[in-house]
This record gives sequence, C-alpha cells and structure tokens, in this order.
Amino acid sequence: MVFFNSSTYKPFLLTGFPGLEDSHPVISILFCALYLIALVGNVIILVIIWVEQSLHAPMYLFLSMLAASDLGLCAATLPTVLKLFLFNIREIDFDACLVQMFFIHVFSLTESGILLTMAFDRYVAISNPLRYTAILTNSTIAKIGAGFLFRAVAIIFPGPLLIKRLKFCKANVLSHAYCLHPDIIKLSCSDHHVNNIYGLIVILVIFGMDSLLILLSYLKILVTVLGIASQEERFKALNTCVSHVCAVLLVYVPMVGVSIFHRIEKHVPPMVHIIMGYIYLLIPPVLNPFVYCIKTREIRSRILGNILKF
Repeated sequence: MVFFNSSTYKPFLLTGFPGLEDSHPVISILFCALYLIALVGNVIILVIIWVEQSLHAPMYLFLSMLAASDLGLCAATLPTVLKLFLFNIREIDFDACLVQMFFIHVFSLTESGILLTMAFDRYVAISNPLRYTAILTNSTIAKIGAGFLFRAVAIIFPGPLLIKRLKFCKANVLSHAYCLHPDIIKLSCSDHHVNNIYGLIVILVIFGMDSLLILLSYLKILVTVLGIASQEERFKALNTCVSHVCAVLLVYVPMVGVSIFHRIEKHVPPMVHIIMGYIYLLIPPVLNPFVYCIKTREIRSRILGNILKF
C-alpha cells in the first residue's frame, strides 16, 4: 500500500451532491441565495447594534458577537462551496483544507460559548434586573467574548497538528464541499485513534459542558419565573428567552446530528449525511437574524425605521 505524508499528498477532492453533478449550477443558485441572506442579515444586525446607542446593552452586544461568529462561519465555507457548485473546481490543497477546517471549528466553538453567555445574560436579567448592567459591564462583556474566542483557538489548534502526523493512502475524496476534522481523518491509512479521541473530547467536554450549563441556566430561569406572582410578568420574562432558545436549537440540533452521522454513516443514506452537513453550517447563520428580528422588538423597529427612511 502506498503512503503519502502531508507534505507530498495530492490535493483533496471536495464533494457536492453525488449523482447530481449536472444540476450543480442550478443548486449553486440556492447556495448563493442562502449565503447572501446570511451575510446581509448578520451585517444588518451588526450595523444596527453599532449605530444605535440605545442597543449598546449586554443582550444586544452578545447578539452582535453571535452575528460576527455566523459571518465568520459563512466566510470560512463560502469560497470552496461556491467554487465547487459554480465552477466544478473540486481540488483543495492539503494545507488549505486544514486552515479551512481550523476556522470552521473555531467559529463553531466560539458560537457555542456565545450562546452560553447569552443564557447567563437572560438569567441575570430575570433574576437580578436591578444589578443587570452593573454585573455585565461593557468591559466584562469584551473579556467574555475574547475569552471564548481564545478558548476556541486553544482547543482547536492541536487538531491540524494531529492531522499533520498522519499518513494518507490514495483515497482523497471528502464528503462535503468543505473540510471537517472527522471527514479528513477517516481518509488516513495510519492509526488515527488519537484524533478520534481528541474529536470526541471536544464534542463531549466542550459542547457537552456548554449545553449542560445552558440547560442549567434555563432551569434556574424557570425557578425564578415561577416565583413571580404576576402571570403577565411571567410571560413577559419568558418571552425574552424565546429567540435565544431558538438560536440554541438551530446550532445544537444540526451539530449533534452531523456528529452522530459521521460515526454511523454506514447506516445512513449518503445524501442525508451530506444535507445535514450543509444544514449544520448554513441554517444557523441564515435563520438567526430572522429569529432575532421577529422576536426582538427593538431591533425590528430600528430596521423598519431605517427602511422607511429610504
């Protein structure tokens, strides 16, 4: 069996929708539309929050961080996805693939951390509203954002280095139009148990811990809300959490689905596996702006006000 190390290995081949290659130009229209919606929607969120001084509150600053991470996720995948579907260019250099993988996972991990801080933000706002702005100052929010970005970089940094030590056979076809850690390591011909364990630790310890703390925050929110005498106030308090709950589900449900399908892909139709991969990376950036515009009156009114001016 012939082996190649990472320095001499030929480029990976990206995969769109097998069997539908002739329809890729048409499918590219859908992807262009989704990317355009995601980019425009998240940029609008960022601009509105940046321009409107009244929105420089913890909840909206965390939302701007979420929009920024969604933009980063789009920017990391857009070049290879559109290159494949528009021009049928499947090749990606080994090192370029590792760079893309690094940024995809960094932004995913950062987004998970931001969702956790947004859950904490809702808990503080509901349980201790009088000290809300005193606890979550602009300085504290900046440190939290920088901390989660540093956490993501530190945790994902070993990933490319661990892949560099692997050897690869002639198989070089990836399952998606972008590079993911589990997708790359399954092409290796050498022992990649360390890589598997590393990936499993990231999922269980980091994403698992974040989701557990988010759940704990909402349990404490429910306890606090149930202690409110007025039913109207209860509804009002819970209503402020709806958009965040939707954002959590949009991120975690596809993420868990992709992780499971990568490990049981032999028992799942390939098309389902491929579609779930695109849902994982594109649906949160596309839908998050809509969720927050619909459920957040302040942002919705600012956007409508600016539209009417034009």
